[in-house]
Amino acid sequence: MNTSATVGAGPGLEVDRLGKRYGELRALDGMSFLVRPGELFGFVGGNGAGKTTTMRIVLGVLAADSGQVRWDGAPLDFAGRRRIGYMPEERGLYPKMKVGEQLTYLARLHGFGPKAARREVEQWLERLGVAERRDDEVQKLSLGNQQRVQLAAALVYRPMLLVLDEPFSGLDPVAVDVLSEVLREQCARGVPVLFSSHQLDLVERLCDRVGIVRQGRMVACGTVSELQRAGSARLVVDAPSADPGWAERIPGVRIVSTVDGQTVLELAEGVDDQVVLRAALRTGPVRGFGRHQPSLTETYRHIVTEEASA
Repeated sequence: MNTSATVGAGPGLEVDRLGKRYGELRALDGMSFLVRPGELFGFVGGNGAGKTTTMRIVLGVLAADSGQVRWDGAPLDFAGRRRIGYMPEERGLYPKMKVGEQLTYLARLHGFGPKAARREVEQWLERLGVAERRDDEVQKLSLGNQQRVQLAAALVYRPMLLVLDEPFSGLDPVAVDVLSEVLREQCARGVPVLFSSHQLDLVERLCDRVGIVRQGRMVACGTVSELQRAGSARLVVDAPSADPGWAERIPGVRIVSTVDGQTVLELAEGVDDQVVLRAALRTGPVRGFGRHQPSLTETYRHIVTEEASA
């Protein structure tokens, strides 16, 4: 695991040491990461961590005070930014314009001819399950269907890069599955996908790599398994007849939880798990003993808390 993704390491989107201030507030503090072709990169952090600011600088909506955004090793210019598919967290569509007309208009803006634009629009409306709503005004759609149309707007001109801010917000489970499949298909075509989300179970399931952001900096970056290994070691001990506080007497061991005789323990660096097992056996039978694989949510909490303490 790296605390920041290596930049300048190959083709794709490179965010290199971005800095941004709003008066006394430091929104970005050396933000760096790389999204490679065909990679699904999860961008996670608390509210105000700097995710949306970073995305807006990538898109050219905001200017960075320092640092650079590159595409395939060259500074990302206006022509390149026109080829980015963007899905904002807030709805960015014209509410009184009909769905089909709006998507066709966006495709035409990006150079598609009338027939090609209509063909792309029909394809994405069908793929995202909103074809029957093509003649409805956007404002008359449910929030979930507005989100589907917003995604179609990001895809309709065949972008070279997708930047999605909370794309799963407000979607039902079926729509989540459809969107997940679409993102994987885009990656299979070689499109890098950068998306932010507070739904860490989805990030864990979908992403090739994950970047964890805190106070404008990338504090951890890697595959989910790399991030999980970087956390403190945990054990699960199933000893139903044991005294509930049996593990408190072992140096370097902290009890995380105890439910129905099953205890989750956090071990400090250097603590031998066999010492823990022997201590558990002295209290009575042990029905289960093994390493605990933390979820991305648990890993995220550990990394952010550890970073805050440091």
